[in-house]
Amino acid sequence: MIVVWQVTERCNLDCPFCSYDRGLARPRRDADPQRIRESGRVLAQYQRETDDTVLVCWLGGEPLLWSPLAELSTEFAVGHGLRVATTTNGTALESTSVRRHLLASYAELTVSVDAPGTAHDALRGAPSLYATLSASVRSLADERRRTGRPLRLRANVVLMRRTIGVFDRLCHELADWGIEEISFNQLGGNDRPEFYPANRLEPASVALLEEHLPRLRDELGQKAGAFARLGQYLRRMAASSRASACPSTIAAPAGPSLFVDIHGRIAPCGFTVGTHGIPVAEIDS
Repeated sequence: MIVVWQVTERCNLDCPFCSYDRGLARPRRDADPQRIRESGRVLAQYQRETDDTVLVCWLGGEPLLWSPLAELSTEFAVGHGLRVATTTNGTALESTSVRRHLLASYAELTVSVDAPGTAHDALRGAPSLYATLSASVRSLADERRRTGRPLRLRANVVLMRRTIGVFDRLCHELADWGIEEISFNQLGGNDRPEFYPANRLEPASVALLEEHLPRLRDELGQKAGAFARLGQYLRRMAASSRASACPSTIAAPAGPSLFVDIHGRIAPCGFTVGTHGIPVAEIDS
């Protein structure tokens, strides 16, 4: 079971495609730590009774900025035996203590990286971020090798018109950092509709991506196990690039999944909180 839990709306970067861009004038709320702590006990009970492994993935904003997270992650991982993961912009990975905590408590870490070099810096409004991120992830991978910890290093890439042409190069560089798995998704239009029209993927770009992915997968080999279940997903990307409707026929995840938003509402996914969400505080089993 995968439980994606949004813990904060705060972020320290200026990303023009993201609704949590620090430059936006909007409320910045945090999750209730006690509500999360109580749910940890319920999830641990579920895992014991069903033998179904639970992975709790913290989402932001930028989760590693949220001060209660370290204690909660240790409680979930060490106290309850749950697997813990997070998706991060990577700015906190410069800290030796943060890397040590991740190695001790986390099963997976996903770093958001969208283009090589200064192109990523420009998208994130942070000069030298890519170089710093490269050094931090390499250090984390080295520390993982030395300690033998099972932390899985992943990267997720948002594909857009200005970056899709350098996706190949980015994947090779990420693999050299020590990234083991690469996922990608196309730029969406809901978060920042003013950014979307000039940066959305075009049909020709998606077709080129589909043509090049088999070669890229072969080149990466065992360095980064990327690009699972591509066929249906690429068809959806192609339809979206043409502004065409496409039925939601993608197979379900390997296990059940749940989403908990910043208000503590739990639903099958982030898009169904408004129609199907109920307070997670009401879930006692």
